[in-house]
Amino acid sequence: WDEHLRACAIDTDHQCIAACCERKLPVMHLETRSTQGMSTAGDVDTGRHAVYENREKLATLCSKADLVFILAGFGGGTGTGAAPIVASIAREMGILTVAVVTTPFFFEGNTRLKTANEGLRRLKNSVDTLIRISNNKLLQELPPNTSIVDAFAKADETLHHGIKGISELITKRGYINLDFADVESVLRNAGTAMLGIGVGSGERRAEEAARRALESRLLEKPIDNATGIILNVSAKNITLREMNIAAAIVRQNCSEDADVKLGLIVDPDMNDDELDITLIAAGLELDEGELMGDASDIPAIYRFGLDINEEE
Repeated sequence: WDEHLRACAIDTDHQCIAACCERKLPVMHLETRSTQGMSTAGDVDTGRHAVYENREKLATLCSKADLVFILAGFGGGTGTGAAPIVASIAREMGILTVAVVTTPFFFEGNTRLKTANEGLRRLKNSVDTLIRISNNKLLQELPPNTSIVDAFAKADETLHHGIKGISELITKRGYINLDFADVESVLRNAGTAMLGIGVGSGERRAEEAARRALESRLLEKPIDNATGIILNVSAKNITLREMNIAAAIVRQNCSEDADVKLGLIVDPDMNDDELDITLIAAGLELDEGELMGDASDIPAIYRFGLDINEEE
């Protein structure tokens, strides 16, 4: 994490807390009588009560922040139950509050999917901006022989990418950088947002990255009704022409009235010919079905576990 960001892992389960401590992560153990140091066993109400009992500690944790990111995996008890309460605490303090949450893989079962959907309904009204990352959409971008460990790792990587795309524009010194007010103007009271990620290489890398970000499965609908766009371009080196190409492609796909914030980060650790684009489209008008996602999008090879080739 960047020096300007403070991370904290929150859980009821002492085993998860211990694992975070081993990785030198700051932690907050949600001590509650109902769990006695164990998990919530998938019970959302238990997760909700655990946070409520520790609300003063959470308020203290958030008190000096300008922006709070809430990362959670939805479908279980702690993340689904806790995230809306944590969001409410931060938002009531006037803090810009952005939630980035993952919804379950299809193979995790209907119970977890329903739990996640109920949690999204609550969370949507508790944050300034909600970014839902569908693990099932990620699944479509992975080879069928991807291991479960690698699939969950990809979900975690995408969560990190989304937060990095916003935070480094504020905290890193870029050639074209934004300040907090720029980001706030797009994300304050924005409702629902979606994330698009694109990577390009070679001579046409800017066009390739921009189109891949716009065509990303995570960006589940066109961005033409977004009220605001955050566009983060990262490269080890970049030409003016490439920057113009990337920005032009994105602008062609959004409303003329959209508030587009463009940032450029020069990252010396990236490969010489690589260019990354992170796109946050905020203020999207989604009906409930679009917010929750649609399991019918999942390819048959994943839905039924059949070793077959799908018909074109």
